[in-house]
Amino acid sequence: MELRQRLEGGEVWRDGYPEVELAPSLVGSSGSQPDTIGGASLSEDMASRGRVDVDDEHISLTASNIREAEPETIQPHMSERHSSARSNSTPGAIAILVNLLALASVGTAVYLGWGRLRQAQANPVADDGGPPILERQDIDQTAAAISQSVTLLPLTTQPSFAGEGIVRIAQMDTIIPQRPRVEVITYTVQTGDSLFSIAEQFSLKPETLLWGNYEVLEDNPHLLKPGQVLNILPVDGTYYQWSEGDSLERVAVFFGVDVQAIVAFPGNQIDLTNLNSSNAGIEPGTWLMVQGGKRAIKDWGPPAISRSNPASARYYGSGHCGEIYEGAVGSGYFIWPTAERTVSGYTYDPAVHPAIDITGQIGNAVFSADSGVVVYAGWSNFGYGYLVVIDHGNGWQTAYAHLSAVSVGCGQSVLRGSVIGAVGSTGNSTGAHLHFELVYNGVKVNPLDYLQ
Repeated sequence: MELRQRLEGGEVWRDGYPEVELAPSLVGSSGSQPDTIGGASLSEDMASRGRVDVDDEHISLTASNIREAEPETIQPHMSERHSSARSNSTPGAIAILVNLLALASVGTAVYLGWGRLRQAQANPVADDGGPPILERQDIDQTAAAISQSVTLLPLTTQPSFAGEGIVRIAQMDTIIPQRPRVEVITYTVQTGDSLFSIAEQFSLKPETLLWGNYEVLEDNPHLLKPGQVLNILPVDGTYYQWSEGDSLERVAVFFGVDVQAIVAFPGNQIDLTNLNSSNAGIEPGTWLMVQGGKRAIKDWGPPAISRSNPASARYYGSGHCGEIYEGAVGSGYFIWPTAERTVSGYTYDPAVHPAIDITGQIGNAVFSADSGVVVYAGWSNFGYGYLVVIDHGNGWQTAYAHLSAVSVGCGQSVLRGSVIGAVGSTGNSTGAHLHFELVYNGVKVNPLDYLQ
């Protein structure tokens, strides 16, 4: 039976689990109960140690001194055997792990050693025992490979906050915005300068230069000459010197602006607490910038000299002619008065320069733009130098100024293309050129609209 077979195998079970393994001497060889235990009778042993009840269903050991049995008759507890087996297997696992680590270390050392050996073979060591000597070719190849493999990205700043934002390119230099100029500066006229070129240089209108330098130019652009010192206003407008008895209202009306245009300009530095005083707290002699201010410009050019009014020519100087009542009449079509057809320096501006300046060399021929009669030939006292004026008898007149020579005389009839003089730089001129004016019924028009 199963219970007896377990007993014969030396096992003792309690509550369904093996607990004590009995020595073979305690169990009979043929399934019978032993008569003796360790040489003593079973009854004696039971009397001295306890009782063993064996039946088909249960084995019970009741002995207070069962642990005092002979050492050779009682085997170790089953749990102790399992613990011993685990403790015996732990050193084996540790040994295997140590061996694997050792093998990995050896492999790494071999790999590193092999790499250094190959490097030493490729790069010989310096004689003094220094670092390996690299060939120049190797260095260049390495540098080229690095430069090809490296791509520099633009430096940008990323938003440090969550959500949408604007990514801006990082500015390596701080850009400080330039403050608008409010002070009046000066400029010395150079050879070759013109009112237009100076105005363009400072982003001003040509008339602003005239209005800012009335004492020097007297509204006449032809009075400009090298060495003159001009006021350069910060913005377009006029420049006015305060006089005793002036008022802001009167000055503003004269230049066609509002009082606020004078008071608000920072360069004027007007004390706002004195605006209601008689002179607004402005000392006589103080210069004021009148931003946006304008005034009429004097016309120093020759008027429409005609055969019916020859006496007006005397106003311009010794080149005037007497009364002229006959002569050639023009066609109303005009040719260029010089071989050059390039406008240099001054172009047409009805406000300050109602004419054009044509490039030329001193001595180049000047031609009559159309047929007519000479009504002025000679020197002009108002900056034109040598001047020739031709009346064409049909409401048209032409004027030729700054000539180096005059080839015609008063009352002389000329045909279109006739030589009347030579290019020069007389009068108020900063370089050789021909100042050419075209007048129709007393109004100076743009010659570029009519020249063929």
